[in-house]
Amino acid sequence: MHSMGYKNTESIKLNLISILYMKILNFLLIAIFITAINLYSQTETADVIYYGGDILTMEGDSPVYADAVATKGDKIIFAGKKSEAEKHKGANTVMYDLKGKTMMPGFIEPHVHPSIAATMLPNEIIAANDWVLPHVTKKAVVGHDAYIQRVTESINANAKTGVPYIIWGYHQLWHGELSRDILNKIAPTQPVGIIHRSFHEIYMNDAFMNYFNLKEEDFKGNPQVEWAKGHFFEGGWLALAPKIGGMFFKPDTYGAGLEIMSQIIHMNGITTVCEPGFPSSSFEMEYAFLKKEMDKTQPYEVYLIPNGTQLNGMKGGNDKAYDFIQTLSQYNTPNITFLPNQIKFFCDGAIYSQLMQMVDGYTDGHQGQWMTPTDLLKEQISMYWKLGYKIHVHANGDKGIQSLIDDVKSDQQTNPRTDHRFTLHHMGYFSVEQAKEMSELGMEASVNPYYLWALADMYSQYGLGKERGESLVRIKSLLDNNIPVSFHSDFSMAPMEPLTLAWTSVNRVTSENSKFSQDQRIDAYSAMKAITITAARTINLENVMGSIKAGKVANFTILAENPLKVKPMTIKDIKIIETVFKGISYPI
Repeated sequence: MHSMGYKNTESIKLNLISILYMKILNFLLIAIFITAINLYSQTETADVIYYGGDILTMEGDSPVYADAVATKGDKIIFAGKKSEAEKHKGANTVMYDLKGKTMMPGFIEPHVHPSIAATMLPNEIIAANDWVLPHVTKKAVVGHDAYIQRVTESINANAKTGVPYIIWGYHQLWHGELSRDILNKIAPTQPVGIIHRSFHEIYMNDAFMNYFNLKEEDFKGNPQVEWAKGHFFEGGWLALAPKIGGMFFKPDTYGAGLEIMSQIIHMNGITTVCEPGFPSSSFEMEYAFLKKEMDKTQPYEVYLIPNGTQLNGMKGGNDKAYDFIQTLSQYNTPNITFLPNQIKFFCDGAIYSQLMQMVDGYTDGHQGQWMTPTDLLKEQISMYWKLGYKIHVHANGDKGIQSLIDDVKSDQQTNPRTDHRFTLHHMGYFSVEQAKEMSELGMEASVNPYYLWALADMYSQYGLGKERGESLVRIKSLLDNNIPVSFHSDFSMAPMEPLTLAWTSVNRVTSENSKFSQDQRIDAYSAMKAITITAARTINLENVMGSIKAGKVANFTILAENPLKVKPMTIKDIKIIETVFKGISYPI
């Protein structure tokens, strides 16, 4: 009896201790949970809450608006109802009243070339259309005599004796014939180089060629060099670039060009740019200058995609180029990033030169050109396809585009891939049937709508003819086949103005006010997607940027008006008020 009582007493004590222990444990867990909630609430206190205007999130296939957006640091922490956003308000939260303005995700430029900007912007610009720069507008000139006169005046007024003088913007259809002999007459002793509007060609006089000690035998066998005319184009230009590139990489000119580029980027509401095809001529010099510019803490960031075409030549083969590409992450900085597992190649010639490869040729009988021999390009594409890379290819004419469709079809049969996102860039002219083929193969597009505005009137008369000339960049055919489409300027092939690119695609009006292929017009929302969320997709960053969503980077563009609510013809004239880059405001 006594031993049983003892055992019961001990059991009761153990139960009481167990219960007490559980209560203490529960208390501690509740305390930890409450502390975690408090800490979570503290981290979710917003730095800024935006409200009071149209906040177009670019989430979804149709317009979606948020009442308010909360940000902390460089991230969006909330987008939705204002009452819910205010739960993130703290003592130091800034309440930003948009006062009726429109806020969108920061504009994204998925295809620009800083090296071209740095070359073009500090030098002379004489082109067939006006070029609006931050502090000056370079007026257009048309006609051979007028062009030669402007070139002569520019050289006489600005060239420094014995120093190479560069002029950009020539186009034969607007400015007539150009040659070494013509430039020799204008400038017998002054080195002069005229870079074509396409940036794929250059004309030089004797003084320029002698300055760089260029020898005909150095280019023997290159079919894209017309030595007697001082004309280097496409592959000839690529071969020439390393020999003359040093003249462009001078701190007082190249650096100045990048400074102007940064101003243009900001004034046009852009918060992210990408160069598909780095470098152009010199990796070390281009990178050093770009880093110096970006070390100024600019209100945008730069992504780079390696230039498989150029690195193949620079490094002595595709395998060595690939080995070098594997080292590029060491060059990443807080605002310059080499995108991993992406590569850029070049197919056919420039549309501005009318050297793209066309299925039915040209009305005047001239021939298109290949920037990369088709067998080499096929080899390069297959190599990186097997490696699982996202492949970007410059392609302009329907013959060039078809060759790439066929390459993808072949690789897909031998090495099937899903979500490969093989992206054609530019796409000056293609057929409806080709758009369908691209869709079936899972191919994507980043196009330059500006081609229609700048070229359609002239190309419908010369080279392409009416049907093809008036049907440049059939964007709606791509969208109708559910192909993701982004817009780019390929600066300086178009101004770095996303709203202008959108305007062109919505209206399809040319520089001579012609209304061509109106069946290819697209709606304003699709155009806005092409400069935000789909532009992010083009560079595989749609999970990071391109729409206003919790967790994405706090990059915004603030506009005076809503592009979806104005008359379509006024979209390009909407004033850009401010950009927000990684949570920091930068008024314009």
